[in-house]
Amino acid sequence: MANQKPLNFIFFQPDEMRAESLACYGHPLIKTPNYDRLAAEGVRFDQCHVQNAQCTPSRVSMMTGLYPHCAGHRSMWHLIRPHEPHLFKYLHEAGYDIHWYGKNDMLAPGSLSCIKEYYEHKDDKRKNRWQRGDKEFYSFDFEPLDCEREEVADYVKVKSGIDFLNNRKDDDSPFFLFLPLLQPHPGYTTHRDFYDMYDPRDIPDLRPAGLDKKPDFYALIRKYRRLDELSEDFFRKLNAVYLGMISYTDWLLGELMTVMEEKGLFENTVLIVSSDHGDWAGDYGLVEKWPSDYSDALTRVPLLVKAPGSKAGHVVEGPVEMFDLMPSVMELAGLSPKHTHFARSFVPQLQGEAEDKDRLVFAEGGYEICEPHAFEGRWDWSNPNKDGVYFPKGKLQQEVRESVCRTTMIRSLNHKLIRRTAGQDELYDLKNDPRELTNLIDDPGMRETKLDLERSMLDWFMRTSDTVPVGGDPRGF
Repeated sequence: MANQKPLNFIFFQPDEMRAESLACYGHPLIKTPNYDRLAAEGVRFDQCHVQNAQCTPSRVSMMTGLYPHCAGHRSMWHLIRPHEPHLFKYLHEAGYDIHWYGKNDMLAPGSLSCIKEYYEHKDDKRKNRWQRGDKEFYSFDFEPLDCEREEVADYVKVKSGIDFLNNRKDDDSPFFLFLPLLQPHPGYTTHRDFYDMYDPRDIPDLRPAGLDKKPDFYALIRKYRRLDELSEDFFRKLNAVYLGMISYTDWLLGELMTVMEEKGLFENTVLIVSSDHGDWAGDYGLVEKWPSDYSDALTRVPLLVKAPGSKAGHVVEGPVEMFDLMPSVMELAGLSPKHTHFARSFVPQLQGEAEDKDRLVFAEGGYEICEPHAFEGRWDWSNPNKDGVYFPKGKLQQEVRESVCRTTMIRSLNHKLIRRTAGQDELYDLKNDPRELTNLIDDPGMRETKLDLERSMLDWFMRTSDTVPVGGDPRGF
C-alpha cells in the first residue's frame, strides 16, 4: 500500500451498533446499501469484538491498544488523560490534523490539545414518549423525530465533516476525520422516514427472556426498568426502530461516500466503519447494555475498511479485537507506537493475507465493592434524577453491587467463556449455539473445553497484567 503522500483517514463510528443487525453481516430484513457497498469494495471483518461493553472504556482501549485492566480504564468516568499515549496524540505529533465532529466519551479535557478542530452538535431532539409512572417510561421507547432529516444531530456532525472535506486544499496537512455519531444508541428513535421503515411483524425472532442459567442481572434489569411488564410485541417494535436507526446512519454514510468519490479521496484515504459496542435492542427482553454482560449482541461489532490497495470483497473470518485499530492506523500512516500495547495490526488482512483463526479475543468490565467511585448512579450526586431514563441502571448498581461485578470474557471462533467474581459464569458452544441460548457451564461434556479456556484466560492476565515503560531511567551507579 505504498503511497507518495501520507494516507488520510476517516473513521465513521455509529454508537452502539452491533454487527448482526447489518445486511452485510447476514441480517435478513434490514436495508444497509452503503455498508454493504463498503463491504464489497473493501474488507469485512466478520468477528470483531470490543474490549468492554460500555462507551468510554471501549473507546479508550480502541485508542490505546490496552485492555481495560491495564490502566484502570473500566468505568464511564475515567477518560484518557494527558500523560497517556494514544492514537490521536501520535498522529498529531507526526503532523496530522485531527478533525472531530461528534460526541466525546474518550479524551479528558486536558488531552484535547492534539485535536485541531472539535465540535459536538448537542441539539438533541429526542423525547421520551412516556410519563414517569408508566411501565414503559424506562424502556428507552422515544417519540419519532418529526424534524427534517438535516436537522437531526448526527446529520449536523456528518455535514461538518463533509464541509471540511469540501474546503480543504490538496497541499494541506494529512488528516484524520473522526465522526462519532449518537445513533443507534438508545433512546430508540430516529427520523420519521426511518422510524417506521420496518414492520415489527417482520422482525426475526428475538432471543427470548427468561432463559435458564443466565446471570441474575438479566431478571433484575427487567424488574428495575419494569421491562418484565412489557409484551413481546413491544420489544419487536423497539428492535424495528433500532434497525431504522441503523438505516439512518447508513444514509449518512452514503452522503459521506458520495463526497469522497466526487473529490477522488478514495485514492489516498482509508475509510473505516465500526462501533464501540452493541445493544440488546429487545433481545432477552432487555434494552441498552450492562457492564458485566459479554454476549455477542454487545461485543461483536462491524469492522469495514476500505484502503488504497485493499482487497475488494475480502472477508476476514477469524477473530480480531476492536483495539487493533490503533496499531493498524499507525502502520498505514508509516508510524510505530512508542508504548507497550497488546493489539495487533490488521494491515496484512487488508491485502488478503490469511488471519489467525485460532486467535483468542478478550473483553472485561465491572467494578469492585472497594471502588464506589466507579459505579453508575453514585449517590454522592445530590438529588438523583428519577426522570432520567438511566435512573434504574444506577439504582440497580448501587443496591445490588454484585450485579455489576468484575467480569472477563474469552472467546474463540467456536467457544466462549465468561467468568464473574460473583459467580454465575457462562460457557457457550458457538458453533452449535451462535445466539448463546444454552449455557453449558455445568455440562460434564464441556469440562475440558472449560479448563482450556480458563488456563488461557489466566495466561492472558499474566501476560497483560502490567506494561513496562518504553525507555529507561538512569540508575545511581
